[in-house]
Amino acid sequence: MMYSILRFIFVLLLVIKPLSAAADNTILILGDSLSAAYGLKQEQGWVKLLQDKYDNKQAPIQLINASISGETTGGALRRLDALLNEFQPSHVLIELGGNDGLRGFPIKRLKENLASLVSKSKQADAKVAIMEVHIPPNYGPRYTGLFTASFAEVAGATNSHLMPFFILNVAADNSLMQNDNIHPNKTAQPILRDVMYKSINDWINN
Repeated sequence: MMYSILRFIFVLLLVIKPLSAAADNTILILGDSLSAAYGLKQEQGWVKLLQDKYDNKQAPIQLINASISGETTGGALRRLDALLNEFQPSHVLIELGGNDGLRGFPIKRLKENLASLVSKSKQADAKVAIMEVHIPPNYGPRYTGLFTASFAEVAGATNSHLMPFFILNVAADNSLMQNDNIHPNKTAQPILRDVMYKSINDWINN
């Protein structure tokens, strides 16, 4: 009888441990079209490819892709409370700001929104990473310089992890971009998956 009880407890622990580990590594991705598989099927996008890679390695990481094409920092801010409540992530990755910049939004507003996204996430006990985003240089050196610097400034001020912009190398190769020269194509997605595999591992293991 005692042996049966102990065996049951042992099996139960084997089941509970993986579930707990998975819960400890739930990453909410707040992104725009670059993470929403714009122009592609969802299963072709880097987020799904990365989840498949984690699953194949039996890594206790779950990616929640809350990315929306055209999303701004302000739009994400309005959605964040509900997302945090629903998924209770251990980590939040903010891949946003590109659409703010392309619309010429004030840098002050961008920084305030990023800081609010971080604050809300940390209040929900999530670790936060901010991705540094770049925009085309045709917006002028002053605006683009202030824009790019904003991400490091907010990351430093909020003690958040700063993640490098993941499409820089891909964007320089026309064969890896869609016809709009803004969004990576299907061929580029496995490359982005591998870039983000390293970046996310560096972050969560830091």
